[in-house]
Amino acid sequence: MFARAREMTLFNWNLLLAAAQPGDRKEWEQLQTSLNYEAVARDYHPGGAASSPTPSWATVAGVSLRQVDAVLGKLGNPIGIASYKPYQSTGEDFLHNYIGMIGIPMDLHPEFPVDARLVLLTESAKFDPGIVAKIKRQLEDGKSVVITSGLLRALKGKGIEGVCETEVTDNKVLATDFSTGMGAGDRTDLGAAERKPPILFPEVRFLTNDAWGLVSALENGNGYPIMLMDRYARGSFYVWAIPDNFRNLYALPPDVTSAIKDVVMRDFFVRVDGPSQVSLFAYDNGTFVAESFLPGQTVVKVTVDGEYSKLRNLETGGVIASYVPEAPKAPRRHRAGQDASKKSHFLVPLMPHSYAAFAIEK
Repeated sequence: MFARAREMTLFNWNLLLAAAQPGDRKEWEQLQTSLNYEAVARDYHPGGAASSPTPSWATVAGVSLRQVDAVLGKLGNPIGIASYKPYQSTGEDFLHNYIGMIGIPMDLHPEFPVDARLVLLTESAKFDPGIVAKIKRQLEDGKSVVITSGLLRALKGKGIEGVCETEVTDNKVLATDFSTGMGAGDRTDLGAAERKPPILFPEVRFLTNDAWGLVSALENGNGYPIMLMDRYARGSFYVWAIPDNFRNLYALPPDVTSAIKDVVMRDFFVRVDGPSQVSLFAYDNGTFVAESFLPGQTVVKVTVDGEYSKLRNLETGGVIASYVPEAPKAPRRHRAGQDASKKSHFLVPLMPHSYAAFAIEK
């Protein structure tokens, strides 16, 4: 519903009529989550002797859909990061879903989005025999293109070498740590405090000083790029190394995910930073929805372009005031071209498995 789909199918009829089994909700069942199953069960009235004494999945779905109707009319048309997936294409299947679950909203196109200032391309774009020429055209027009390691591998020997002297090798990297920043003295080692279980990445080989790693995976003292930047013509070209297990995108430290968003979402009007598995839905009328799929309460940092003093909750009318964050140290290499546009910052609390819809106000 938040994606504003023109049609939705609830599948399948037999299971929809079965009694809902809420499962293990010990971590959040006493909290004020978006959907209160106890309230649904309390208000449920069986329709006859043959009816289930407990709500069916269809009943729960109906309550959820009626509830979201309260905010849908206040949302505009959905917007996201333009990504090209040709008709009937495969490759890095469902990766867009995982990217959405780290807070990067996807806007899939079956035809190449030539008007987008930044285009994200996954392996499925290899189904277009003219994809390298389209990448070059975007870069020559001064735009940006981000391709995944899967697409870079698929395009080997098909002309991508004319854009970047970069390749995906057969080697793997079991990353135990990460760093962000660009160039000696500018990098931030995230250290043991941010360390999570090791993540397996493909090795992306590049020529030093031809391309630069903005985000790196570290293993036993060596660095391997996760987000690699290169230049072509008037545009910026990036290679994003994707973990072998897409779900490990959720295991990246928040600072790593934020550094990736610095590239992919740099022209987007709103972003959410914090733990993964918090999705962002954005709209062309300045509204947005943050939805948490986490089992516990969390707080996310919301940043919007422009000077605004508050976020108004479209469901409750409540207001969240902006705050002034501590100024980060600007990397030396980026000071001259640093984004000087005005930003507004908010701390937004989210209940587990819940959403909050907001309008941005002066």
